[in-house]
Order: sequence, then C-alpha cells, then structure tokens
Amino acid sequence: MVKDLYAPKYYGEFECIKGECRNSCCIGWEIDIDDAAMKKYSHLCGDVGERVRKSVFGFNNGEKNACGTDSSAHFVLTEGGRCPHLDECGLCRIITELGEEYLSDICRLHPRFFVDTKNGCEVGLGMSCEEACRIILSSDGYSEFIKIGEREGEICDFDVADYRTEVYSILSDRKMPYGERLSRIAKTFSASPGMLSDFEWRELIASLEYLDLRSASRFSRYSSDMADSTWEIMLERALAYFVFRHVSGAKSYFEFRTGLVFALFCERLLASVAHTEGIISESDFIMLARRISEEIEYSTDNTDAILAEIEFAL
Repeated sequence: MVKDLYAPKYYGEFECIKGECRNSCCIGWEIDIDDAAMKKYSHLCGDVGERVRKSVFGFNNGEKNACGTDSSAHFVLTEGGRCPHLDECGLCRIITELGEEYLSDICRLHPRFFVDTKNGCEVGLGMSCEEACRIILSSDGYSEFIKIGEREGEICDFDVADYRTEVYSILSDRKMPYGERLSRIAKTFSASPGMLSDFEWRELIASLEYLDLRSASRFSRYSSDMADSTWEIMLERALAYFVFRHVSGAKSYFEFRTGLVFALFCERLLASVAHTEGIISESDFIMLARRISEEIEYSTDNTDAILAEIEFAL
C-alpha cells in the first residue's frame, strides 16, 4: 500500500561528500546489485559495459560463490576491499561515466533506511556514514518529522508513535540533568541496560564480530554508570537517533522495550569509550559514534546477538 513518507527535520541537509569522506562506504563492504541494475548493465555497450559486467560476481546465471552455493550478484572488491568502480579521487566511475540512474539500489539509497509505522513510512540517515553522523549529532530537530512524499509500505497494527514521543519529550527536557533523563526513560518503560551487569555487557561485547579488531578492545570499556558531562548534548542526539532507528518499527510493546534497551546500551557504549579515551575533539567524537554504528547496528549478526540477550533479560 502507498503510505505518506516522513523524515526528521535534518534529513534534507544530507548530501554525499564524495572524495572528502574519510570512511568511504565503497570500501570494505560487499556491494549487492539488484535485478533492475543488472538488467541495465547487461545492455551497456562498448568498453564501459564490458568493464562493468566483468566487475560483477554472479552476472552469469547459476554462478556459484567460493562455498559452491548460489550467490546474489555483487561487485568483486579489489585489493584493500575497494569497489572496482571507486577511482583514485574517491569518486564513483558509474556515476561519472554513466549517471546515478545506473547505480544499484544499495548505492543509491545509502545511508538511508526506511521504517514502516502505523501512521506512515519514515526515512532516516544511518550514522555509519560520516557526513550523516555529523548532521545527526549537530541537530536538535530530532523529534520533528516532515512529510517529504509517498512510498510503498506494509500495514502495521502496533502504534509506537505515542511511546516514542514520550521518550523524546523526556530526552529533550534540558532543564533536567542528563543522567536523570536517562534514568527516567529507563524507569518509565522498565527498559534499562542495567538489566545486565557491566561484566555481562563486556562479555557480550567481546563475543561480537568486528570489521576492525581494535573495536573489541575499545568497546570493552563499557560502563553503565558513566557520568561525564563533556558530550551530553551530542549523546542526547545520538540516543534520539538510536531510538528512531531501533524503536520506530516495533510491532509490539515488547519489541518497543527491547529496541529501547538496545538504544540506551548504544548510548552508554558511546559515552563510556569517549570518556575512557579522553576524547576532546568534536571530530573524534563523531568518528567514534560512526564506528559504533558501523560495528554494532550495521552488523545484523551483532544486532541480533544483543537483542537476543535483551529479550531473554526482559
């Protein structure tokens, strides 16, 4: 069904910074290619078409991956995990030579994510993107959503809107000390990361899989009691983002509470590492937030492992 599409007020500020990005989404990720893009690539002529087709694993029907099983089409990464179409200036050759309409969906939409709710569809920016992270952590309009169009979506019976509004109402009340706001959110919804001890959280953190093995050591500094006031405003905005991304699609009150604990855990993780590493630069704080997003919430396996522990504790 067609639903109204809403986005946070800050959404329109985003524009890819291309070659200026220090953490390109075209490096280190397997880039899947949807059927519509594959069809376009199959009809490309000349050297460009030949080069694009040669870069695609699974272009020929029935091709197998290294494990001998069927695999969806994706670009074969070059040395250093780079997309084969990423040039020396950090620009995409598919865009520069063919145009954005030839991008696969995953490239065209990143870092956007979509959530179906009872009252419409919502689109947000993922914090694993450096520029999106900067915008999110610089914006106070996280509770303001504006209609930007329409989108096909699924029917949802559970209405999470009032619960999220209440979370944001508490979170944005800066007359209240930040720590008290966190406590009130946790108490109001019986959804505290304190349901697991710091030791249990650290054990769970150590069991996760990481793109950068150094992250395991950094994240092991987790503490639920971190009270450093240095980054409170940016932590508030980060928590608002985690709530938006991991609570908005809840299909039950239990899922809402589970997502809220996950969001509060991510906020405490960010606060803990920022404090123990003595981060004083806004740029460094943004890079840490981006790394946590990339390692935790952009890994389906890691997110599922954490949610499973939370569900069991609830």
